[in-house]
Amino acid sequence: MDSYHVLVVEDDKEILEGVSIYLKNQGYTVYKAYNGLEGLEIINKEEIHLAIVDIMMPVMNGITMTLKLREKYEFPVIMLTAKSEEIDKVTGLNIGADDYVTKPFTPMELLARVNSHLRRYSKYLNMLKDKTEEKEENVYIIGGLELNENTVQVTVDGNPVKVTPLEFKILALLIKNPGRVFSAEEIYERVWNERAVATDTIMVHIRNIREKIEINTKNPKYLKVVWGVGYKIEKQ
Repeated sequence: MDSYHVLVVEDDKEILEGVSIYLKNQGYTVYKAYNGLEGLEIINKEEIHLAIVDIMMPVMNGITMTLKLREKYEFPVIMLTAKSEEIDKVTGLNIGADDYVTKPFTPMELLARVNSHLRRYSKYLNMLKDKTEEKEENVYIIGGLELNENTVQVTVDGNPVKVTPLEFKILALLIKNPGRVFSAEEIYERVWNERAVATDTIMVHIRNIREKIEINTKNPKYLKVVWGVGYKIEKQ
């Protein structure tokens, strides 16, 4: 990631500008708002990775803003609080803020918190990305037919279909190669991992699979027979 986007929401212009300068010097892209409503407008328009939010602000305070943004967003929120705002500080943490810094604070103290939370958030984003990529790599979809190798499940139009382990392997081979025709011998050798000897069993498995995934087995949508050649999953 080239630069993290940090939103600073603070009605005290001097604090807002001071914090913004320090963050920019650290290489962060900074967005500024003077109240919670302005802050939410920016969040809905821009990709924000962390927000620094003052508690006491006009129009919309930091507690209300944090409560609203937590309905949709998971990035870290650091609250700026005065020593007299102990109850608000606890409330902020209870409704979704990740941390707080008490005024007056040193720039280095705030930057240390920002860096720490962004490191954690970055790991979280990478973890989600890895999971998504893994999921996408192992899920095969043709029309309404879906095969998920991670969960070993087959669904048709969102409805789960119960298949045997062998049926799953045969279907996986075909769905990974849509449009390609496999002979009964090739399916046998690929699925059983041995030389084809009893390919009649393939015909039975194919018939069983078809009964489970097709609405009309006489006019199949997905699993087609290419007479004299073999079987294929039709491209949609």
